Amino acid sequence: MMDWTDRHDRFFLRLITRHTRLYTEMVTADAIRFGDRARLLDFDAAEHPLALQLGGSDPTTLAEAAKIGEDWGYDEINLNVGCPSDRVQSGAFGACLMREPDLVARCMAAMRAAVNIPVSVKCRIGVDDQDPETALPELVSACREAGVGVFIIHARKAWLEGLSPKENREIPPLDYPLVYTLKQQFPDLSIVMNGGIETLDQAQNHLTRLDGVMVGRAAYKTPYFLADVDRLIFGASEAPLSRDDIVERLIPYAEKLVAQNTPLHALTRHLMGLYQGCPGGRLWRRYLSENAVGANVSATVLRDALNVVQTQRARAALAS
Repeated sequence: MMDWTDRHDRFFLRLITRHTRLYTEMVTADAIRFGDRARLLDFDAAEHPLALQLGGSDPTTLAEAAKIGEDWGYDEINLNVGCPSDRVQSGAFGACLMREPDLVARCMAAMRAAVNIPVSVKCRIGVDDQDPETALPELVSACREAGVGVFIIHARKAWLEGLSPKENREIPPLDYPLVYTLKQQFPDLSIVMNGGIETLDQAQNHLTRLDGVMVGRAAYKTPYFLADVDRLIFGASEAPLSRDDIVERLIPYAEKLVAQNTPLHALTRHLMGLYQGCPGGRLWRRYLSENAVGANVSATVLRDALNVVQTQRARAALAS
C-alpha cells in the first residue's frame, strides 16, 4: 500500500509474523531505473520472504526494473494492475491496464524472461463498465499464456471515473464468488483473495477454496491480529512475541534509525494500532502522537510509551 508498507512498517510486521509474505509499496519501473535505488529498494534481511511490487506498462522498462529488484534480493516481483489513483492512471498503468490484457501479458512475459524468481499479478475484477465475468478471466488467461502462475485478486471493480481511491476501496461491492469461480476455471493457477478481509476466521474461510489471502488495511490498522497467522495458517509451533516484546525488539531498530538521522516518526507512525483494544491502547497512541514527532526525537520515546501502557495495564488489573 503506497505510503504505508514501507521498510519500517515491514520490519515491524515481521516481528509479529515470521512466515507471511510481505509486499512493498508500489514503485514505478522508471523510479527504479532512474531514481535513488537505495532509498526505494533497501530492506532489512529480516523482512524475507519479500515481494517487490512494480507499477508500469512498458514491457522493456518493467523487465529492467524486475531484474534490478531480483539483483537487490527480492523473492518475487509483482505487477500492480489494480491501483485506481489519478497519479497512476495518468501514467497509463495500475487498474486502467485491466482494459489491456494483451499488454499486461506482454509485460509479464518480458519480466519472466528477465528474472529467475516468481512474477505475479495483482488486479481488480474489472474497471468501470467492464463485465467482470468476462474481463477477469480474459486478463488471467492472457497472463497464464505468458507463464504467470500467481494472481492476487482484489474482489472489487475499480471505478476510474467518479470515485476517489479511498472510495474505490469501500464502495464497489465485493464479489468473492467470482474469485471462487475463477479458481474453478483455472485450477492449475494460484489464486489469492484480497479485499475486505479483517479477521483470521475470514481468511481461513477463503483458504478452503483458494490458495492464499492478502490482507492490507486490517494488517495496518490492527496489526497484532497477525500474531496467530503463523500457528493457524502456516502450522508453526513457536509462540508469537507479545506486544511488549515487539516494542522491546523495536527499540534497537529505532536507535539505529535515529543514529542515521531518520526521524523516529518514520517508524512510530506505523505502530499506532499495536495496542488496539488493549488497556492503555489510547494512551499509547496519544503518547506517540505527542512525543515521537519532530526533529531530534530520541528512541527512548518508545521505551517511555511502553512504560505508559504497562502502568495503565497494572492499574486496570488492580481495579478488576
